[in-house]
Amino acid sequence: MGRSTGLAGRAAATADTPRRGRTTPSEAPDPARSTRDEAPDPARSTLDEAPDPASDSAPNALDDAAARVRDTLEEVFLAVAATGADTSDLLAGLAGAGREPRASDLTALRPGLRARLDSHPLVSGVGFVAAPGLLGDVPGWLEWWQRGPGGAVRPLLLDLDPEHSAYSDYTHWDWYTLPRETGSRAVAGPYVDYLCSDEYSLTLSAPVTLDGRFVGVAAADVYLRHFEAAVLPVLQRLPAPARLVNARGRVAASTDPAHLVGSLTKGPDFGAVLAGPPAEHRAEGGLRLLPCSGTPLVLVTAQSAAESAED
Repeated sequence: MGRSTGLAGRAAATADTPRRGRTTPSEAPDPARSTRDEAPDPARSTLDEAPDPASDSAPNALDDAAARVRDTLEEVFLAVAATGADTSDLLAGLAGAGREPRASDLTALRPGLRARLDSHPLVSGVGFVAAPGLLGDVPGWLEWWQRGPGGAVRPLLLDLDPEHSAYSDYTHWDWYTLPRETGSRAVAGPYVDYLCSDEYSLTLSAPVTLDGRFVGVAAADVYLRHFEAAVLPVLQRLPAPARLVNARGRVAASTDPAHLVGSLTKGPDFGAVLAGPPAEHRAEGGLRLLPCSGTPLVLVTAQSAAESAED
């Protein structure tokens, strides 16, 4: 899920709790299944039109890699921001008319959601998730659209009856709680999205507000295999193994065999790195930590042999 235009608080937040299922990195789908083609090739949108990264020996190779990650994530956050803006406008219009919103009112978001799935190749699902109590006729609601097998766009039909559904209370999952509590964008995962796609995924989310009041989150899903196709080529050109982690140290992409995708990296305070100025940090053990230009992932790598010799 993504977040809206009304942001406050920390510059970035990240999450690793599943959006609609539990996080089990060790249970990632069989790689053979990840070859299933359910969407246009997203790598083309972030790789083919971008300049080649700097050579391994160039001093700005790390900055180039962080910039590529930023551009990849920002493409998805554009869809999130547009969904948040549409939702805020819709709710403001209903409030101006003196009417309490209902679930049926959110159908007005559907043309925009479908258009975002068509125009953002990395996005596999997108929508708005209402805060409990926002809608007058149901306790909770997901206006969510996604690509199905063969690329067909379809709604997510989810039973949110508290008496029958294990998914009726989505307010404790990090893709929802972090945008609500921090007012900032979040990256959740990677995790296996058992409910929607059985795919290893990331969810990007952000808060939606109305007159300063939190009313839910806008969000977008990205298949991890698509994200990796966009960022691994530049990571592979760095002079040392590298990985991308969120504030809690969850690995989202890696060329380091000691830190596999989905595992947790312990040690540095990645949350503090993301909350601080967008500058490179050094950590114990010769680690280099570089926030990806304001987006909620940190690029982690080791000093090259030449850098270590200079130190």
